Amino acid sequence: MDQRKTANVLWFDELKREDVDLVGGKSSSLGELTSGTNVPVPFGFATTASAYRYFMNKTGINDKINNLLKNLKDVENSDELHKICSQIRKIIVSAEMPADLAKQIGDSYDQLALKMKVNEPFVAVRSSATAEDLPDASFAGQQDTYLNVHGRDNVIQKVKECYASTFTDRATYYRVKRGFPHEKVALSAAVQMMAFSKASGVMFTVNVATGDDTKVMIEGSWGLGEYIVQGTVTPDNFVVDKASGKIVDKTINNKNIELIRLHDGGVEERKVSEDMAKSACLTDEQVETLASYAKEIEKHYGCYMDMEWSLDGNNKLWLVQARPETVWSQRKKEGKMTKEVASEKVTTDHKVLVNGLPASPGIKSGIVHVIENPEDIDEFKEGEVLVTLMTSPDWVPAMKKASAIVTNNGGMTCHAAIVSREMQIPCIVGTASRGAKATAVLKTGQEVTVDAKNGVVYQGVVADMVKKPAQTSQVVSAEYFPPTATKVMMNLGDPDLAEKYASLPADGIGLMREEFLWTTYIHQHPLYLIETGHPERVVNELASGISKVARAMNPRPVVLRFSDFKSSEYRNLKGGDKYEPHESADLLGWRGASRYYDPKYIEAFKLELAAVKKVRDEFGLKNLNVMIPFCRTVDEARKVVEIMVECGLKRSADFKIFMMAEIPSNIILADQFNQFIDGYSIGSNDLTMLLLGCDRNNDTVASLFDERNLAVKRAIRHLIKTAHKDGKTVSICGQAPSEYPEFTEFLVKSGIDYVSVNPDMVKATKRNVASYEQRIILDHATGLGKADPEDYEW
Repeated sequence: MDQRKTANVLWFDELKREDVDLVGGKSSSLGELTSGTNVPVPFGFATTASAYRYFMNKTGINDKINNLLKNLKDVENSDELHKICSQIRKIIVSAEMPADLAKQIGDSYDQLALKMKVNEPFVAVRSSATAEDLPDASFAGQQDTYLNVHGRDNVIQKVKECYASTFTDRATYYRVKRGFPHEKVALSAAVQMMAFSKASGVMFTVNVATGDDTKVMIEGSWGLGEYIVQGTVTPDNFVVDKASGKIVDKTINNKNIELIRLHDGGVEERKVSEDMAKSACLTDEQVETLASYAKEIEKHYGCYMDMEWSLDGNNKLWLVQARPETVWSQRKKEGKMTKEVASEKVTTDHKVLVNGLPASPGIKSGIVHVIENPEDIDEFKEGEVLVTLMTSPDWVPAMKKASAIVTNNGGMTCHAAIVSREMQIPCIVGTASRGAKATAVLKTGQEVTVDAKNGVVYQGVVADMVKKPAQTSQVVSAEYFPPTATKVMMNLGDPDLAEKYASLPADGIGLMREEFLWTTYIHQHPLYLIETGHPERVVNELASGISKVARAMNPRPVVLRFSDFKSSEYRNLKGGDKYEPHESADLLGWRGASRYYDPKYIEAFKLELAAVKKVRDEFGLKNLNVMIPFCRTVDEARKVVEIMVECGLKRSADFKIFMMAEIPSNIILADQFNQFIDGYSIGSNDLTMLLLGCDRNNDTVASLFDERNLAVKRAIRHLIKTAHKDGKTVSICGQAPSEYPEFTEFLVKSGIDYVSVNPDMVKATKRNVASYEQRIILDHATGLGKADPEDYEW
């Protein structure tokens, strides 16, 4: 019998990678690196799964934990999850470590000191779950790590805290979502000599953005590596060719803060000097040395690898962790690796045809199709580059087929920009304001490369742009997103995209635009359908589209915004001419709430309500809520809510009525609007336009349109305070959070409840919000923060 199976402590050089069941993925991998490779690894030991189970049994707390877990009915309920997990961790931390186990851990720490010839060495105590770091389930980072720990008693305490971290909110949630039974997980604590990092980072033997396995990708920043994993800093990026061992690409970013160790234990954040912040954290020689370690480790393990490295004060490089990479390894196993598609018309020239505003990032090549008249959109083919004056909701069917979109007019909040970002289609807008109209320069049938990252359209298929994968500025070692107090929602219009985006870590849909359903499925004016005897088509088509989203996201909430077409847009629907007025400024005309109670339109609005009722009652999708757009007066809110009640839609615990806050009156009279609604969603586009008196569709004044203006921020902060006084929630679904991360920080510090962003910004925003909340907590804990968001200067 292998005596190691009953041991409570094992040294790294006693461990192999197959010992996951003994010490978990992290500890077994450290053992494999130490005993099986020649790369430099800080030495240490690991407590075993046997020690964890001995602790849990000896202290008698297993039954208490199991009883608490039985009460965890809904893992998606973050409040319930946090409450139960906090109770479990408190039980574990307050339990006394069995004396014999405590002695073994303490004695091992003393032996480590002798081996390293250091009195009371500083160590990192890293948790290593037996279900963590498996090749097909990237559990990395779900438990805690404690850095710069020293002293026998402190190490014993941190081991116990590692045990408690088996039941962090994020770890418990992750296990439930991935189907790992709690009782099958045990915790090892790797006690490893601390590498006193002046720089550190992560490293992959495959380009995690593209799957290119001929390269090594290295990310690094100053100080300890925690800030890279958390997304607190944007690290330097280096790409090394495996065959030659030479750097083929590097991006040096501004790394203005670092996490450093303190001489008496613990860590703290420190600002980095301006010169150092903009300097590379590694020399070219160090980058190439790391890449050689990566190649050796990949060869030894026989698979793509995900590693962590450290550069100490003596400029010695250390490997502090290595584990199999999961995403591309699995794709390779399934035969789903991406391939570059060769073009017959590849060029190495960079001939610029037009410039514009980069509205939705990405680089795509394709054949131009210029369409100036909406009547011709049926001619548009899949994969073509759509070139036009500007899009509207009628253009969505063509936009969905486009490989890229280029428009003459518009800014960052125009229809083409917003929809393209949601669909993740590269888009350039406003070319006319940059010197040339795209429709005049680009010709149908012409092959071009659209660089929507920089706002440039090039002639032909530019080889080094479409063949060279775009480098990401940030890489994390696992797709893990911590629970946050500020929920991150997602904006969505096209129901066909719901299934695609359902796997994103969004807390729900904060804005579902009903307009997409009219232009994609119905195409006819609701009053025309009523007059021609087909009102049921409105109800059925709307219900079908809405239910796709509600079903894909269930049980996460979905907020449907009722129709918010302008009169000109309604007129474009079949039969619309008869029912729609000609307004000189329809952006400020008959739209939103003013339609719903109007005798000329009320019957059409009732069809929308019938569709919502059908989704909730007939389809059983109770996660659907609604939102009233462009509601000018308190009396309008009252009238609309009364109509909803008449139609069987009454506010309740599981049915919320929200209102767009996009008009100054919504802010000024929030204390009165509160009585009719459950909360607000800030429409930052219209709110900014009306506060600054700046037409958001007018290129001439586009430079003045800025959601970050102090007037807009003060209005938002006032709304949040006024809403919260009556227990109402506040969200934002405008473009600002997707466009400006610093604006999201302002919102979090101001106490907003939800932030709703485009699908391509969900992951980044989740990480940003977690970082901002962590910083707020740290500021308050250290006395650096302000007691009230009003005290922050913007």
